[in-house]
Amino acid sequence: MSSITAAQAAALLAEAWTSGTPAASFPPPGDVAAGEAIAAELMKALAWPVSGVRLAPGPDGLTLLAAPLPEPCLLRAGAPVTMAALRHARISAGILGVLAEPLENGLPVFSAFHPVIDIAANRHAALPTDAAQQVADLGGLGVVVMGKRWIGALPEESEARLGLTGDHPRALRAPLAALMRQAGAAASRMGGLPAGAVLVVAGLATGSPPVAGTKWAAAIPPVGRISITLG
Repeated sequence: MSSITAAQAAALLAEAWTSGTPAASFPPPGDVAAGEAIAAELMKALAWPVSGVRLAPGPDGLTLLAAPLPEPCLLRAGAPVTMAALRHARISAGILGVLAEPLENGLPVFSAFHPVIDIAANRHAALPTDAAQQVADLGGLGVVVMGKRWIGALPEESEARLGLTGDHPRALRAPLAALMRQAGAAASRMGGLPAGAVLVVAGLATGSPPVAGTKWAAAIPPVGRISITLG
């Protein structure tokens, strides 16, 4: 970034996070590494505890991007989700793994898993079309809503469904174990995580744009099911 530092860009995003207004424009980061540097500065500016790392689809819908997951953005099912605070919201089903031991290098070891409904958002006036720009904004994070705990060995492959209550969405193939390993590798590269931190993989199944007053349900066997009502 030639005309603005990572800390300056993070300050603009932090203002947007706390005020709810779109971030002032700044030059897109030169690459994903530059976006990650802004994300790291943003976590410092917000002074929020880090719950873990979230892996979510990028602007192309295919490439998975990793970013820190701050604690205030991780909710339990039943907590209110206010759509007015989520700009350009997108909804998907996913899974969350709780680390049983510190993650530095090597494969993550989990103590439990949870199904999640992930609602992505962004702090820009328009949806980012650049992966580095999305990473800088914590990977397009909105809120991650987690369901009940499940303990067991995560299968290499399963399926995922997400839809409005009463719908019958088709099941999509989900390489669960491989995706959680990818999330673990990203977390290791970003400096590691302590035991008890979480890895989240979003985007296993997606739905139409979420709006207030709708109820959504997701199923990721054998991890479980979760439903939420949007306010």
